[in-house]
Amino acid sequence: MNLRGNRYAVFLVFTFCMLWGVVLKGQVKDAGLWTSVNLEVKLVKKLSFSLSEELRFNENITELGAAFTDAGLSYKLNKHFQFGASYRFIQRRKVEDYYSLRHRFYVDAKYSHKLKPFEVSLRTRFQDQIEDLGRAADGGQPIYYLRNKLNASLNTKKAYSPYVSLELFTPLNYPREVALVGIRATAGVEYAFTKHHKIDAFYLIQKELNVERQVTDFVIGIGYFYKL
Repeated sequence: MNLRGNRYAVFLVFTFCMLWGVVLKGQVKDAGLWTSVNLEVKLVKKLSFSLSEELRFNENITELGAAFTDAGLSYKLNKHFQFGASYRFIQRRKVEDYYSLRHRFYVDAKYSHKLKPFEVSLRTRFQDQIEDLGRAADGGQPIYYLRNKLNASLNTKKAYSPYVSLELFTPLNYPREVALVGIRATAGVEYAFTKHHKIDAFYLIQKELNVERQVTDFVIGIGYFYKL
């Protein structure tokens, strides 16, 4: 990478450090590992189908905290706008030593714009999740969230592309008086071996907000992507 590229890389690192400072303070800290395998198939020119499996380890990477199966469709309207709808089946470990079953439905709207050498995108997600249907005390009432994510990636014109992102979690039905319940800052690098095979290695910090027992997670992760 030339001197100009080095300056941009330093800028991304500096930006992530600032985001890190926003979420660093917390009462409970934990280390995690997130791994995933992802498949994307183009059905027609602008419509794609995706399927992914993800395992998330917590308690200092000693136990499986959650397992996901995710399937969805995405439609690319033009070079700026993309829309998607997905379903996620979740198994999340509870302190009572069993896995809670959860069903999540979500829709995305994403806007991207190139500000050379960066590409900046804003994704808004509306999420509806049902937990422990038939088992929960509330009968499995849906919980709604709005998740806004700002991402900036560096176009190096190479096989790799570093990025940073910040995501905010806003509850829509409970607790209504709270504006944010979580924040997630991520820094990573995507590396494309070919036009079909890619990996994403990242480090993220996420923090719960406006709850009694605030947890801050420090997570390393890696994902494999195959695109047809």
